[in-house]
Amino acid sequence: MPLIVAAAVLAMTAVPSGKGSFTLPDPKEPIQVFTYKPKKYNGGPLVIVCHGTLRNAEEYRDHAIAMADKLNVLIAAPLFDDKRFPSRRYHRGGILDEQGKPTPRESWTYNFLNRIVNEIRAKEGKPQLPFALIGHSAGGQFLVRMCAFYDSGAFSIVAANPGSELFPTTDQKFGYGYGGLPTELANERATRQYLAQPLTLYLGTDDNGPDEYFDDSAEAMVQGGGRLQRGHAVFNFAQKLSKDKGWQFNWRLVEALQIPHDHDLMFNHPNFEGALFRK
Repeated sequence: MPLIVAAAVLAMTAVPSGKGSFTLPDPKEPIQVFTYKPKKYNGGPLVIVCHGTLRNAEEYRDHAIAMADKLNVLIAAPLFDDKRFPSRRYHRGGILDEQGKPTPRESWTYNFLNRIVNEIRAKEGKPQLPFALIGHSAGGQFLVRMCAFYDSGAFSIVAANPGSELFPTTDQKFGYGYGGLPTELANERATRQYLAQPLTLYLGTDDNGPDEYFDDSAEAMVQGGGRLQRGHAVFNFAQKLSKDKGWQFNWRLVEALQIPHDHDLMFNHPNFEGALFRK
């Protein structure tokens, strides 16, 4: 293909500058993806932004714009609507069906993330474009549990203010731990992989008590009285387990001082860059 024609094809298929969107093709479950490319973008990494329980992906994209411009990253925010992706398939990744039985790995919701990455890599003509994952609230839960079962290949996974955590133990039932899961999902190999993931718990220090969407179930309250406390609890538990077992531990904990349960403030806090790039 002549260079001029190839450049024209690339220009037509690349993620547009500024705000945009596309639909990830799928015969059964197409996914709308909201994008943002800084006007001065020069090849920085892709950051997939996972929304909270309100399923407001477009708003999450909009609130990531200032961060994208500052850090020179390409943003993609997929919409997992609550009709097709209820809590079982979003917060908990779809690893179990309605009867609590394991589902095929190819049906897990996490697979959509890699498909989105591959779609954008193709659009940009960059098959090795590095990518990170960030999620706030329910999106943070989605990514924490993903780390426990699925290796995405992301260089960084940031779970901001997740409402509950998945402890690397069978003493708490799924989705608060591995309890009750079959050994094909809950075993030493899975736990070691979980602790080796490039996971950053990014916690607002004022997100320390109940609010409208707070999980106050008995299982969640065992983890702590606020999202901040739950994040610290799971981090300390995982760190000690790794040390006791001699296992690799790649988690980090970063705080956003005086920030409540607000994704916009979390994304644009001075500590976000360090959380994203694991500095």
